[in-house]
Amino acid sequence: MQVHRNLEQLPTFKNAILTIGTFDGVHLGHQKIITQLKEVAKKQDGETVIITFHPHPRKIVSSVPGDIKLLTTLDERITLLENAGIDHLVVVPFDNKFSNLSADEFITDFLYKSFQPHTLIIGYDHRFGKGRKGDYQLLEQYGEKLGFEVKEINEALLNEAIVSSTRIRNALLEHDIATANGFLGYHYFFEGTVIEGNKIGRTIGYPTANLHIESEEKLISADGIYACKVEIKSQNSKFKSEILLGMMYIGNRPVIEGKHRTIEVNIFDFDEDIYGKTLKVYMYDYIRGDVPLNGLDELKAQLAKDKLQVLETLSRS
Repeated sequence: MQVHRNLEQLPTFKNAILTIGTFDGVHLGHQKIITQLKEVAKKQDGETVIITFHPHPRKIVSSVPGDIKLLTTLDERITLLENAGIDHLVVVPFDNKFSNLSADEFITDFLYKSFQPHTLIIGYDHRFGKGRKGDYQLLEQYGEKLGFEVKEINEALLNEAIVSSTRIRNALLEHDIATANGFLGYHYFFEGTVIEGNKIGRTIGYPTANLHIESEEKLISADGIYACKVEIKSQNSKFKSEILLGMMYIGNRPVIEGKHRTIEVNIFDFDEDIYGKTLKVYMYDYIRGDVPLNGLDELKAQLAKDKLQVLETLSRS
């Protein structure tokens, strides 16, 4: 897949079969839209082109941009779309100037001038341009004049895409990992850099990797203990592509008077120095929330129970 970030340097696409969207999560609803895109491209001997935006449009036009949490960072979206077999991804820098394009300018100066699409596949309720005044009917009118076809995304697929994006976010915030993973079609994941912690876990036999998540927009699930699998992203062949079992804690660590939310992963049967490495954590199931515990001895006993439950959970996956 070719990724294009400069609208002034786009190639000439061959019979561009085009769709537009944020594709946050690239979940099952999105995957069905992608399948439709690829089927039309195959019939027309064309190339699949997805237009997405960065930053997220709501960061620019929303009155509360700080509230936006995303299922996937841009880099994660790129990887998922590449794995889906898309030919071209165009990342449009979404800024105030772009957001102020009228609906007519969006079609003529952006879509047609930059892409000269053969076919545009779009949702029947898709809105675009300043004030969201552009719609499917306007695209059809311009398509007849400029010579491109407009196809409507099946309403059932569109509704599935909308509902699942919302439900995935809600599910992750409600400990419902099974629902989130079911809509995604894969295990929800995030990446973090291993940083120095207070090493208390090591003193009770459960050393943890403390993670720093670089993207503030990345949605982190609700507090609690989770069953997870971990990949250490490293060029070092010692770690490369190895998937390890573990349990993850998200929360304020009340037993040790924690004041800040932390993300800590205890990787089972593992005792290597991985400070500075990037961990990719795949979420499998929710185990429990914080429970009242008096001191480190009770914490150690509880973690032993948690580990057994996590191993049982992962053995079924």
